[in-house]
Amino acid sequence: MDAKNGRSFIGSRSSNNQQTHSGSAPGWTRDVLASIVVFLVALPLCMGIAIASGVPPAMGLVTGIVGGLVVGFLAGSPLQVNGPAAGLAIIVFDLVQNRGVAFLGPVLVVAGLIQLAAGLLRMGQYFRAMSPAVIYGMLAGIGILIMGAQFHVMLGEKPKPHGLENLLGIPEALHSVFSSDGSNSAWSALIGVTTIAMLVLWEKMRPARARFVPGALLGVVVASFLAVMLRLPIQYIDLPANFLRSIQLPDPVNISLLFDPSLLSTAVALAVIASAETLLSAAAVDQMHAGSRTNYNKELVAQGIGNSICGLLGGLPMTGVIVRSSANVQAGAVSRLSAILHGAWILLFVLFLPHILKMVPVASLAGVLVYTGYKLMNPSYIKTLAAYGRMPLVIFAVTVVIIVSTDLLMGVLTGLALSVLKLLYKATHLKVTLNASEEQRRADVHLEGAATFMRLPQLAATLEKVPHDMHLQIHVDRLYYIHHTCLHLLRSTASLRESQGSRLEIAWEVIDARYRRMAVAS
Repeated sequence: MDAKNGRSFIGSRSSNNQQTHSGSAPGWTRDVLASIVVFLVALPLCMGIAIASGVPPAMGLVTGIVGGLVVGFLAGSPLQVNGPAAGLAIIVFDLVQNRGVAFLGPVLVVAGLIQLAAGLLRMGQYFRAMSPAVIYGMLAGIGILIMGAQFHVMLGEKPKPHGLENLLGIPEALHSVFSSDGSNSAWSALIGVTTIAMLVLWEKMRPARARFVPGALLGVVVASFLAVMLRLPIQYIDLPANFLRSIQLPDPVNISLLFDPSLLSTAVALAVIASAETLLSAAAVDQMHAGSRTNYNKELVAQGIGNSICGLLGGLPMTGVIVRSSANVQAGAVSRLSAILHGAWILLFVLFLPHILKMVPVASLAGVLVYTGYKLMNPSYIKTLAAYGRMPLVIFAVTVVIIVSTDLLMGVLTGLALSVLKLLYKATHLKVTLNASEEQRRADVHLEGAATFMRLPQLAATLEKVPHDMHLQIHVDRLYYIHHTCLHLLRSTASLRESQGSRLEIAWEVIDARYRRMAVAS
């Protein structure tokens, strides 16, 4: 997923898509025009995300091409655009730093096969069941890590291997910009800041007629023009003169890595996170148009095939990406032709105009990603989650902290574990409230939640507190589950109090119906 343009990607809606353009031009014409807009958005992001991943820019372009020409044909979400995503850059960066670039291809092939199998087994809907608190926490954590790492790249330095090191090293990096020997850092910083400034100003002041011109592209063009005209001594994009040479077909050494046991856990993590991002993005795209809905299993199959091909060709992992997809919808796309053509434009550009890309400063692309990371840290996440109570906010915060302090996989697993623990708590929690009146010789016991066998001691202890000469009424209107052990306790208590001449009132018809319903469900 890309940056969210300041708001959540779940639940957003656009009504000015096909209706705005209907009748004004044939469908294929609108698709061609939309594909050019998507191409202009995707080109700088493909290269920038590759740099953020610690690999050559060409690898990001390979994924953009495959995402269009291959996955575009097969996708279950016709208007979704696929390509390298900022959300996976952290995983790839850690993998490349610890195991080397050669390890990435085999991992990606296995991850793709896992996605393919999941789609064939019709597991697409299950990936959408991930807690929003975990998803938002993952995006915010990724945003912080991308900002921290790319801030150093924007200043002409190499990022540190760990997220906390990047964040803690920002003051020292800023100091180097103003030091006497930091001229290169100063020029890089100027280019990066110029890119961000142009991007922000364009997003705020963009005229209606130019609404389809991407701010990221404009920022990169202006910064590149400035760098070339001033002949700044900074780092520029390095692409091979022949792009086809950047395609790395598998060799026997890489193939042997497929049998490395440590590969599987990384591949599973990559497949799960990429699938969740893709399907959540597809759900958001569905809300932006009135056309065909997403076939989630077909989308998973397409993603699996695409990622396996990227692994074989030496590309980056891909997902469905929301910014490129929303640009596609808003530009008037009506079919998958637009997504397919955007991949074709990338291929033609890198084959015949690679010298233009070589004029792009690395600091400019880093500036785009710093802004992307900032957008991923969307404050609206907190407001959205707060509406569901305190626990989602806790899960969100813990996920962010663990991702930043350790790694992405550990953070996501921790968030998922907390979500499961919350579910178990809600499924087994029983609130027992006793209100007794000595004057009226009456006691009311209110049961709320689930009366499982684990709560039997708590329920029994409360019932034993009620004197036998008091009238006891048990309220079960807020009880949604009762285990047979607790039901047996209530019946035994009722019989005992009857034999002692006291009364116990309980809505037996309600409680028996709930027990029978739960027994059938289980």
